Amino acid sequence: MSKPANSVRASEDARFPVLETGRLRLREIVEEDIRSIFLGLSDPQVIRYYGVSYATLEATQAQMDWYRELLLERTGIWWGICRPDNPAELLGACGYNDWERRHRRAELGYWLMPEHWRRGVMRESLEAVIAYGFDAMDLHRIEAVVDTENPASSGLLRGLGFAHEGVRRECEYQEGRYLSLDCFGLLSSQRAAR
Repeated sequence: MSKPANSVRASEDARFPVLETGRLRLREIVEEDIRSIFLGLSDPQVIRYYGVSYATLEATQAQMDWYRELLLERTGIWWGICRPDNPAELLGACGYNDWERRHRRAELGYWLMPEHWRRGVMRESLEAVIAYGFDAMDLHRIEAVVDTENPASSGLLRGLGFAHEGVRRECEYQEGRYLSLDCFGLLSSQRAAR
């Protein structure tokens, strides 16, 4: 019997919460994933709107260290997105950083390899991650910031119930230009009302 597409199951895999949806498995990002992380964070289509990129496999170690530090310092958690029948191939990654326990808020981030865009992969992944954030992490607020020139990502957040809260105008400087960021928020009370 298969699970409905909208059901999410969390299991503890050596203390890391593995999230399973109808089609996907969200698991811990491990050292063996460095090549997949590099492929994603060096792909021009992925990094166009993403604030992090790497020019070499060796430089990508900084990202791997960041994922590990989030867990060790308990300031966030990121998952590698894969299919259950091929857990070694990452389709992308998503998770939380800047987790403020006192204020019960965290920032949501995500990226996906272009060959998986427009197939519902990220929406399905984020639905599981959002449920985990509110239920297991006891978050009250989930925040997300998106480049104003990335309407697909803004639309995804709106579709997940996030409210657009404003624009931080020209707040980041990348590749010779200033970027403006759309700010989104989702409250636990909004989720309960859906």
